[in-house]
Amino acid sequence: RKAADIIEVRKLVEEAGSDIKIIAKIENREGIENIDSILGVADGIMIARGDLGVEIPVEDVPVYQKEIIAKCNELGKIVIVATQMLDSMIRQPRPTRAEASDVANAILDGADAIMLSGETAAGSFPVEAVQTMDKIARKTESIFFKSNVPARKGQNIADAIGHACYTIANDLNAKAIITPTQSGTTARLISRYRPKSPIIAATPFPAVARRLALNWGVNSIIVDETTGTDELLSLAVSKAVDKGFLQTGDLVVLTAGVPVGKVGTTNLIKVQIIGNIIARGTGINKKSYSGIARYKDSEQFNRGDILITKVTDAEDLRLIAKAGALVVEQGGLTSHAAILAVEYGIPAVVGAKDATLKIKEGSTITVVPSSGVVYEGYVSMI
Repeated sequence: RKAADIIEVRKLVEEAGSDIKIIAKIENREGIENIDSILGVADGIMIARGDLGVEIPVEDVPVYQKEIIAKCNELGKIVIVATQMLDSMIRQPRPTRAEASDVANAILDGADAIMLSGETAAGSFPVEAVQTMDKIARKTESIFFKSNVPARKGQNIADAIGHACYTIANDLNAKAIITPTQSGTTARLISRYRPKSPIIAATPFPAVARRLALNWGVNSIIVDETTGTDELLSLAVSKAVDKGFLQTGDLVVLTAGVPVGKVGTTNLIKVQIIGNIIARGTGINKKSYSGIARYKDSEQFNRGDILITKVTDAEDLRLIAKAGALVVEQGGLTSHAAILAVEYGIPAVVGAKDATLKIKEGSTITVVPSSGVVYEGYVSMI
């Protein structure tokens, strides 16, 4: 009914030493009148249309539904539309056309979640009801997708990073936005903008992953805790690939916080291509290296470029001394290139068959000696 109710419940939760999120169920006029103050203290809102329709004129319910959803979207709060979504499926195996339109309109309004109640609690066709709602949701979002929230002035750093991720992902048509998160806040901030790309939240905490299931567009994966930013992002990318969310060649937007492990420190964005393997061989040294590929006869060979050649000899010492990494077709751990890579302490892949044919002059590549491969593009975290 009012914000004080939420505060009272939260006090009990905190006294019990718990961290349960609180969803305010709006089902009467007093709740509608106090919606702004309730939103200030609740973690989300459930619009209980069935009960609400008893307390207020039925013609007002759609109007208030849209208003509450819009307010929640703007604040980045979860909003659930519930009750009487597919009410006829309590008794029948198929919904009415009006019910299908109702579900679709709730999605188009910007709901994070749509909820069945009697259909699954006491209905004769609970599985069919879930399948029907799933089909309507997927179809609606595939055709009538839209972003909901414009940028606002006066944002804090985390808000700005969230909006930047949304913008970059949409502009580049990214396959996904990957966000390692301790509390789920970053994923929720990005979710409010409704990016076209799915949001993959990587967290070491199962409880956080479960909570994020209510947020629009968020898929959660569990990763091990780490202390390094690159290691954390690498784990997140690898797990996303393992789970089938991503594959080689996909472009992704990554966001994280530095230092790692502290809540509220989101301050970093990276764009990465899950690289194509363009050459394989034997790796020398362990550190990965990304740079510009140059042939030995290139007139533009700069310090830090990656030398691509069939074989090395004494005449190449000047280039090798400047190179950031080596990719050589000639193989063998006792080859000239392998010995020099060890001597100069630079990453190398030797025995890279047809490297001079597959790697384009001037292209960006990544040499990963630990796995003996060369990736196309900048993929330093793989």
